[in-house]
Parts: sequence; structure tokens; C-alpha cells
Amino acid sequence: MFKYVLPALLLSSIVTAKAQLVSDSLLIEGHQRVFVYDKSVKVKPGASLVFVMHGSGGEPMGFAPRAAKLQARAEAENLVLVYPAGYKRYWNECRKASTAVANTENLNEEAFFSAMIDLFFKKYKINKAHVFATGFSGGGHMSYKLALTMPGKIKAISAIVANLPTDENMDCTPVNVPLPVMITNGTADATNPYNGGEVKTVGVTLGHVRATDQSFQYWAKLDGHTGEPTKSMVPDANPNNDIAIEKYTYQKKGKPEVTLLKVINGKHEFLTDIDVFEETWAFFKRQMGK
Repeated sequence: MFKYVLPALLLSSIVTAKAQLVSDSLLIEGHQRVFVYDKSVKVKPGASLVFVMHGSGGEPMGFAPRAAKLQARAEAENLVLVYPAGYKRYWNECRKASTAVANTENLNEEAFFSAMIDLFFKKYKINKAHVFATGFSGGGHMSYKLALTMPGKIKAISAIVANLPTDENMDCTPVNVPLPVMITNGTADATNPYNGGEVKTVGVTLGHVRATDQSFQYWAKLDGHTGEPTKSMVPDANPNNDIAIEKYTYQKKGKPEVTLLKVINGKHEFLTDIDVFEETWAFFKRQMGK
């Protein structure tokens, strides 16, 4: 189990061949909240900030290598990647049924993320209008929560293998502000069921989620889109498997973009056909001039 024993703002570091990841922390309402970032990255004032969030039961040091390709381009993209840690490995996201301590103790995630935004503004003079969030599984649910409850501080989100909770399993109060959203879900996902249902996990109860199309249409409707989305195919970088990716997009001038990557035969795992974080960054960049 990940131990939260770091005193406030104490740094520990792990050096890799291309990155120097440091673990830092902030004291939020009596809880030490941890996050990781690459202190070797040099950015110019006005850099974008992207929160990259691990799944339920995960931790940031082990998760950060998943974004290695994007991390390697951080300076060229004038980008700061931050990998926050859930409280005792879990997030206080919007699933009411969650038995994770973060949820039962109702950790103040909005305060944690707001404090990180302020810290990185002081440290790097980031552009507060270009703060984004993405995450895998439970981290995708945390991305949804940020979009629902603090859209004034989040420019866009990308949720990976995560569907919105059903109405009876929703304990967030949406602000209902239109926001660009990208969803990446697999049709063969046994944990986050593509067509909705109970999330099956070990060690924690998380309740039911909506179908992917319902999650997609939730954001499309909020963002003012009607009719059918534009469909295209994502180029297949791995023709040796049975994975194909259908892309559905609502994109209209004056309205936030909403995109679904439907991964045919995709499971609850990272793809080899695309780098989902590079795809996410391309989506985020499209929103920056809007």
C-alpha cells in the first residue's frame, strides 16, 4: 500500500534515462496529498498544464511511464505534465457506491487540484486557461469529476476506459458548463462495461456506470450538439491484432468538441495501436485556440 508519510513539500526523486521524476506533496485539509512531475523539464511562461491520473489502486510513479512519449516532448510542446496521487490509491470521484476511503471520507479533490494549479503557476507561470485533465479508469472518473464540478479551471478532459456513473450512482453536483471531452472505451472491456452496468473490481465496490454512448451523448448535449457525429477510422498502427478504432466527433464552430474513440475488441488496458496520451494531447491542442 502506498504510504503517505512525506512531510509537506518534501521532495524525493527517481531518475530515469530521460526524466527526473520528483514526488512532492501539499497539505490539504489535514491530508498529505502527493503528486509527481519531471523537474528537469524547462518550459517558457504560458506553458500548458496536464494532469495525468492513475487508475483505482494505482500510484503515480508506476503510472508515469505510460505517458513517456508525451513526457519526452514536454519541452518542445511547452507542457508541464503532473501525475497526482489518489488518496490511499483511490480518488474521491463521482461514484456514490465507492467504498474507497477517499470517497467515504469525502476528500476535497477540488481543493487539491486547485492548489496544484496555483503551485505550478508560481513555479512555472503556466497559462491557467490551458489546464487539462486525463486519466485511466478511476483516473478517467476523476477527469469527469473535474469537468463536472470545476470547469472554470479545466479547459478540456480525456477519459480513458471510463463511463459516467448512472444517475443513482452519481454523487457530484454538475455545474453544467460546456467543455471539450474525449472518451476512449473498448467494446470488450469487462471492468468498465462498454454498454453500461456494474464496474467489476477487486477489493472495492464502485457501483454502476452508463453506457459509452450515453456518456458520449451527455457531453454532446451539454455542449449543444445535435444530430449524428462524424465517423472516421483511426489509422491502424498494429495490423497484427483484431483491434480497430472508430472515431466519432461532434465539431462545430462556436461549440466545444466532443470525441469518442470506440475501440473495437478493446479491453481494460492500454492500446498498442495508438499512444492514447499523444492522441489526448492532440485533442487538447485543438481546443487551445477556442
